[in-house]
Amino acid sequence: MSVPEIFDRALRRLRRDRAEPGFADHAFLRDAIVDGLLDRLSIVTRPFARALDLGCADGSLTRALQARGIEMVACDAGARFAAAAGGVQADEDALPFEPASFDLIVSAGALDAVNDLPGALIQCRRALRPDGLFLAGFVGAGSLPKLRAAVSAADEAMGGAVPARFHPAVDVRSSGDLLARAGFVLTVADAEPLDVGYAHVFRLISDLRGMAATNQLAHQGPPRFGRARTAALADAFANQADADGRVREHFELVFMTGWAPGPDQPQPARRGSAKTSLAQALRDTGANSSD
Repeated sequence: MSVPEIFDRALRRLRRDRAEPGFADHAFLRDAIVDGLLDRLSIVTRPFARALDLGCADGSLTRALQARGIEMVACDAGARFAAAAGGVQADEDALPFEPASFDLIVSAGALDAVNDLPGALIQCRRALRPDGLFLAGFVGAGSLPKLRAAVSAADEAMGGAVPARFHPAVDVRSSGDLLARAGFVLTVADAEPLDVGYAHVFRLISDLRGMAATNQLAHQGPPRFGRARTAALADAFANQADADGRVREHFELVFMTGWAPGPDQPQPARRGSAKTSLAQALRDTGANSSD
């Protein structure tokens, strides 16, 4: 592991620890993600005995699943969140659990900021029992367009664009690809939009800090916002307001669903086992259609 990666991990833990005391005041995004995960889990008919809440934050998802009779293990990169939930402190891409420890893993609002997302998904798949379910939701690509535009405008006003203001985000298509690469099967990736009105940019920044969602690439060191740059940012953000004076910021909530391979899952037909060729099926369809 490189020195910048070690620094990023330590800073992410610190940010989550700082967010813990006032997290409830800024948890609306995670609350929406938790609701989405619970809705998706409700349509699964099979029972689950033991589950991992990865990135447990305030423990709301852990408690909701305990109420459904599931034995829960809470885990968070932040020591304060983990302690408050009675769980384990660990990075999502360095899990301390034995293989096949859970038949369900859920994660709400944490994986978008993981240092090694492909590695974290592989570890989750290994920690699942055969035919175990993985459900995750996070803030994905396409989020914060108004803030991104305002930041770019402020940087341009101060002399030019600055890289690494925002850490990379994952879109729906990439989410599905990452699940497949990690060895999950029967994968589904989808997204839900969420728009929130802000009177000024500082409340949005306060929410991002309060949910530990600020830039994770601190080792790249983009210039800090001084007084002049901050004023330019506030003006550029306010210039995007609607008639009511509020800026509608957009969040794209990405959800991932995947199953660990199991012997009883539906399997694709063996290659070459079809009794009718695609060409013949198309000819038959054409012959039976009417003008």
